[in-house]
Amino acid sequence: MSEPAIRVEHLTKRFGGRAVVNDVSMEVAAGQITGFLGPNGSGKTTMIRVMCGLLTADEGSGTVLGYRLGRDTRRIKSEIGYMTQHFSLYEDLTIRENLDFVAGLYRLRPRRRIVDETLETLGLSARQHQLAGALSGGWKQRLALAACVMHRPKLLLLDEPTAGVDPKARRDFWEEIHHLAADGMTVLVSTHYMDEAERCHFVNYIAYGALVASGTVEEVVAHARLTTYLLEGDLAAVNEADRRLRDREGVIEIAPFGTTLHVVGRDAAALRRSVEAVAAETGTRASLTETSLEDAFIHFMGESEDNMG
Repeated sequence: MSEPAIRVEHLTKRFGGRAVVNDVSMEVAAGQITGFLGPNGSGKTTMIRVMCGLLTADEGSGTVLGYRLGRDTRRIKSEIGYMTQHFSLYEDLTIRENLDFVAGLYRLRPRRRIVDETLETLGLSARQHQLAGALSGGWKQRLALAACVMHRPKLLLLDEPTAGVDPKARRDFWEEIHHLAADGMTVLVSTHYMDEAERCHFVNYIAYGALVASGTVEEVVAHARLTTYLLEGDLAAVNEADRRLRDREGVIEIAPFGTTLHVVGRDAAALRRSVEAVAAETGTRASLTETSLEDAFIHFMGESEDNMG
């Protein structure tokens, strides 16, 4: 077994007396794509900034690529790529000029050849003379990724990289991420999109600063220990079933999907009694279905203590 690319133990970071990251211990396996899952404001960005040396933890310890957090910051920064939530390159420079500037910061040689190769690899050659500020969200995202990987980092940290881009750009982006991982790069990507989390080899779920679940998607869903029923029928019947199920025994979540309902609970027997009774009352059809990662996500969030107050 190789050493984890990231290992942190009991990491805590406070702002104004509030623990934004609270006693988090986790690992990121080398060569894998690890999802860092959680709602907005859960502490994902703060954790990533601690891991890449932009913030110093108040408590705890850890290593990134074998280097000590808080001690080997310069070495860590030289061997990682960090893509922030918001586009941070120069909008009044072209794609090529931005990459040339970044290549200069990393003192890459031969500089021109490396820029050319990066443009080609990320599919940016045809647009290399366009101003970054004139690009769509998807192309800005591709440029930002190119800037993060042109120095061939061992670890790539992505902070909600696909927020605000269209579905095709998101899919293309994830194809690039899997290509990078297949070539040996370790990737940690924060997201609150369930379909993106399901593309990861491993996920860590954080809510209100605390790590509440880790594992493969299947393991995280199993950890929630939920039972899920699907109710189907015409719209009026489904709406009535939704209303009647709200206060029934065993029901902890109800999520409408078109003319169906996902009804979720922890007590399987109580949930079954309630669902079957309401289905009979409303003329809807009830069947067991797989619990989704989104069902687990909402459940974990509901059980977590809000530290924002």
